[in-house]
Amino acid sequence: MDASVTQLTGYLAHLPPRPRHTLTDPLAGTAAPGVAFSGQLRVTGLVWRFGALLGTHTLESGLLFASWGFIGSGALSGRLDAGWLAGWAVCLASTVPLRIATRWLQGVIAVGFGGLLKQRLLAGAMMIDADGMRRKGAGELLSEVLEAEGIERLGSSGLQAVLASLELGLVPFIFALGAAARAEILLLAVWVILTLILSTKNLRQRVEWTKLRRRLTHQLVENMTAHRTRLAQQPPAEWHRVEDRMSEHYAELSESLDRSTARLEALARGYVIASLALLAPSFLAGGGTPGAQAVTLGALLFAGAAFERWGFGLVRTSAAWIAWRSVQPMFAAASRPTNQGVAAALPSGANSLLQVQDVSFAHEGRCEFVLKDCTLTIRSGDLLLLEGPSGGGKSTFAALLAGLRRPAAGIILAGGLDRQTLGDQAWRGRVALAPQYHENHILSAPLGFNLLLGRSYPHSPQDLGEARALCHELGLGPLLERMPGGLDQMVGETGWQLSQGERSRVFLARALLQRADVVVLDESLAALDPETLRQCLECVIRRAKALLVIAHP
Repeated sequence: MDASVTQLTGYLAHLPPRPRHTLTDPLAGTAAPGVAFSGQLRVTGLVWRFGALLGTHTLESGLLFASWGFIGSGALSGRLDAGWLAGWAVCLASTVPLRIATRWLQGVIAVGFGGLLKQRLLAGAMMIDADGMRRKGAGELLSEVLEAEGIERLGSSGLQAVLASLELGLVPFIFALGAAARAEILLLAVWVILTLILSTKNLRQRVEWTKLRRRLTHQLVENMTAHRTRLAQQPPAEWHRVEDRMSEHYAELSESLDRSTARLEALARGYVIASLALLAPSFLAGGGTPGAQAVTLGALLFAGAAFERWGFGLVRTSAAWIAWRSVQPMFAAASRPTNQGVAAALPSGANSLLQVQDVSFAHEGRCEFVLKDCTLTIRSGDLLLLEGPSGGGKSTFAALLAGLRRPAAGIILAGGLDRQTLGDQAWRGRVALAPQYHENHILSAPLGFNLLLGRSYPHSPQDLGEARALCHELGLGPLLERMPGGLDQMVGETGWQLSQGERSRVFLARALLQRADVVVLDESLAALDPETLRQCLECVIRRAKALLVIAHP
């Protein structure tokens, strides 16, 4: 990193003395959900509930077959006496509580699995590699978010496909008890193979269709972002040429996918016709007992309904699987080990707040170092300025100090303790970073919420009072007076629009309200006019125990 660190003494020599602050203990870290997902499923009881679901559904199907055997035997034998009717009624009535239990278990498992999966994905989203996220555009990220909504279907559609597979697995055993057993079992196997072949083809087409849809979403969002630039630079005939070609290709893929899905549905319905045609000669010739004929007839109707549910479940499961591939990196990130650490206070009388010794850093997949052998010590009361050319690694160095990146070599200590010992949350209580403008954000939420992101929620009156006082110190008092709701006013994309200078001061206040030992400002003052810059800098110097300002020369 070609940069220099100097003391901010020239400009600040005439400022009043800084009040001394006592060092406070940071909050202890909390554990992230890094255990195996199978273990989470067992702990939440979803495993035994799934076993119970398979048991109730199997028993329900068996009783349903038995009821068909009773009523069919009586009808085909020509004597439907009270015994046949009683057996049919008992079997059919016994399926009612089993059906209720099966539907209830399906709902509990689907909701529980979906909720557990979302919790894990949320945890993983907060731990995913920041550099990987930066390499993606806004349109690509939005397309992944929209696609990930399909993950909700994974629980219900997967269960439907599994139960339909169980039903089809039971049918051969029932056919073995009926007429034309070998022929019906062979036809069933052929139909299963054909369904799998068409489902695989449908999956491939859906993958291509989804990829193109995501590219369309990405293209649309990026073009909306660059709309004014295109108006000024491109002739009108060129504005939508690429989108039109992609839309035509998307329409062709959609038609092909619809035809594939329709063939899969037709195949499922065609099984009943084919199996009845295969059974007809034996049935008309009187082959087998009336009970065997009834069992076979009921089994093939049951298999036809199972094929329809199986085909529909496979289509929905394939869509959920494609969505799963989009969120799988977040799922994997949740399993990464996290630093819980020990939230230890600085030793009494300690003067060194942050120590950087021989730190080097290289981006993943690259050999060259962005930073190499960096050494720096920040003590209580230090006011430091880090200067260097654009692309020299200043922001990367700030991210290392804040714990957003891990060094490839070297060590960083806060009060004599490393990040592994302190833990992630306690480390952020030691170092507060206000990132560059394009990497910092105003959330669509009340202004007070945006200011106090580093504090526990709900915010106490003392927290809100401190945030209000800090806003006045940073020159945001007129903004609060204009806002009808004050700190409760909604800001962001769907609320009150803040200027670039106002946003910069909100970012400053957010970092200061973390009450960290070291405050790092990464080009956070560039959008301010000279008078506001002086006011904000004086406020930061009064409140920060130690300050590192990153700026261009």
